[in-house]
Amino acid sequence: MKARYRYRFYPTDQQREHLAQLFGCVRVVWNDALEICKKSDKLPKTSELQKLVITQGKKTPERQWLSDVSNVPLQQSVADLGVAYKNFFDSIKGRRKGKKINPPRFKKKTERQSARFTTYGFSIKGEEVYLAKIGNVRPIWSRKLPSEPSSVTVIKDAANRYFLSFVVEIDPVHQPATNPSIGIDLGIKAFATLSTGEKINGPDYSKLDKKIRRKQRKLARQVKGSKRREKTRLQIAKLHGRISDIRRDFLHKLSTRVVIENQVIALEDLNVSGMVKNRKLARAISLQGWREFRVLVEAKCNKLNREFIVIDRWEPTSQTCSKCGFKWGKIDLSVRSVVCINCGAEHDRDENAARNIEKVGIGHCHDYKWTQRGSKTTSVASPSEASRIIAL
Repeated sequence: MKARYRYRFYPTDQQREHLAQLFGCVRVVWNDALEICKKSDKLPKTSELQKLVITQGKKTPERQWLSDVSNVPLQQSVADLGVAYKNFFDSIKGRRKGKKINPPRFKKKTERQSARFTTYGFSIKGEEVYLAKIGNVRPIWSRKLPSEPSSVTVIKDAANRYFLSFVVEIDPVHQPATNPSIGIDLGIKAFATLSTGEKINGPDYSKLDKKIRRKQRKLARQVKGSKRREKTRLQIAKLHGRISDIRRDFLHKLSTRVVIENQVIALEDLNVSGMVKNRKLARAISLQGWREFRVLVEAKCNKLNREFIVIDRWEPTSQTCSKCGFKWGKIDLSVRSVVCINCGAEHDRDENAARNIEKVGIGHCHDYKWTQRGSKTTSVASPSEASRIIAL
């Protein structure tokens, strides 16, 4: 299986100029190829686009400076455009899972920049990495590469930080788990509530988020194209980068712990795009990184030979008693503790949902039409029993 290993590096001033030239050429090649595709009645093949944009473009006075950079990243840029169009068409025709994606867009100078080198454009020499027509760069090797990389992507993020991202082949690791299964309920107040009853709080982004909002108001008042506006934009990008780094570190540590300890991990399929339409909770939900956590858990389950299960979003996990299976129906978000009117058990809302997620995930879900002998089951709690639902 393939994995990415990313390392930060600090280029010299001369290398920064060469990298800026490389990113500009990659961006121009992408935009030129995209413009040809938009004007064409039929989408050209990747090889045809490479001839039109790169080979013939170098012969024109307007694009002759494309010869100053390595040809490998330029070819990969056109190939990436072909993949982007394929994903777009597959999404329209229903062959791609998930929500429909938009067609490729033109790239901007202020966005994240990247250029990919295949084996013909880079080599690793000791502690340094040679990039064609860039020179030797020395990344910070925080961990060893498990195998020989097949490609490396040079990345410059919006905060002007530089990274090398290697694609390598890794073998699955066979490590015994201490627990058979676990269910995880994701939330805002507590990032994750486990079926064992443990609640895991996420990092506090409030101070950094407050600074971002203040800087964004300042940015909106500044003149477009001015140096002060660019300075403010860079400050906002650095604050976003700090939040992203804190969140990524937390999610990696939590996902690693969960996958190592449990053989079966069950999560709920959350409709995040629908949830962020709530204006009061949109910002808090966007900061959590639920989707990123799910992707990390799934990837690490494949690596450690674990079973990853995603239950349907319509499962009534927060509307059902995890002890007897009685369904009391929908309750307000402000209600954090519930007493089951069938068996009398008191549940924390999130813990109850996590236990139900685990039971549904491993196939031991309750029969909602029948709970206990001699007990009548109704779909919604009776209004006369409302006093037994506790709000904390």
